[in-house]
Amino acid sequence: MYGRLTGRRLPFLNKAPEEGLKVSALHGARNGLYVEGSICSIPCVMLVDTGANVTLVRTDLAQKLKDNFIYTAPNIFLKSATGEKVEIHGKLDAAIECGSRKFQHRIYVADITDPCILGLDFLQKFNFTVDLEKNDLRTGGEEILLFSASAEHSKLCSVLAKEKTIIPARSECLIQGVPEVSGKFRFAVTDFPSQVSQKGVLVAATLVDLKREAIPVRVLNLDNKPKTVDKGAVIATCEPVVDIVVRPQEFSESLRLPSILENLEGLNEEQRTVVRELLQEFQNLFSTSDSDVGRCNMTQHRINTGHPPPIKQYPRRLPLAKREEAERLVKEMMDNGIIEESPGPWASPIVLVKKKDGSTRFCVD
Repeated sequence: MYGRLTGRRLPFLNKAPEEGLKVSALHGARNGLYVEGSICSIPCVMLVDTGANVTLVRTDLAQKLKDNFIYTAPNIFLKSATGEKVEIHGKLDAAIECGSRKFQHRIYVADITDPCILGLDFLQKFNFTVDLEKNDLRTGGEEILLFSASAEHSKLCSVLAKEKTIIPARSECLIQGVPEVSGKFRFAVTDFPSQVSQKGVLVAATLVDLKREAIPVRVLNLDNKPKTVDKGAVIATCEPVVDIVVRPQEFSESLRLPSILENLEGLNEEQRTVVRELLQEFQNLFSTSDSDVGRCNMTQHRINTGHPPPIKQYPRRLPLAKREEAERLVKEMMDNGIIEESPGPWASPIVLVKKKDGSTRFCVD
């Protein structure tokens, strides 16, 4: 689809967009070519699709631009090359930023996978050309870098240790890294590099900004001996991030912080300010409810019970008043991933205990 366009002008469209809205696919492909930019100052990654005759924006992103939103008739649909259809929710006039320039253009709103799809209508209107040999998008003498979200492409970007670092035994630390090749993409997720020769070392997956001076890589040493990471050694690989969805913080400062600070006896106002700023900075680390407990999956452990036979106790009969409460608590824990069904031979009865605040604590005897 892209090979024909190398170094050539894009064809003009003769039909009005409403006559037949087309796109290559409704679901993003890992071998697509993307460009970084923004829509009405909202940063996003945009798929360059020469098989689409209109430019599209995903519904959740368009909802942030309600002032510019124009609803369309319910009988307008978007059709993909595979025959899939999806309804167009509306359209809006938006400022699309690519490279150093902004382009005012009308885009359509639909339930697509990628945040934005730049179609032929946008590319031809602003005289863009696509060069696959250099992987860039050109207009007005400016070259804008294109990147692929495929795993094969991302493996070309490694993170190198900025300085020599010694990781103590059974410890974790942050190692400052730098990208081996800069400019391929901006936001990425660090992953464990397959070419690392040291065993017993784990790398945490972290969202990083490659335009920063240093990339923090969290490394865990599971060995009983210190590990040395030399300067310039590969400590992680980077996979480009196609979309970043910002979720609102569940931590309520107005409800949680005052109750926490009330228990900090013996602190003056200056110390309370320092503690308050510290809690606000790391507020995502605090549990906000019984279901928000978090989980670490960096390592696993096994409980060795020896050779005795498993202990299996029969369930105790619960009063009718508590049976419904027990079923509700079990369902909540199942829904939140805290517990799971198990066919194992071990079993113990449950006990429901009232807390001071009147709620129920689910215990295992």
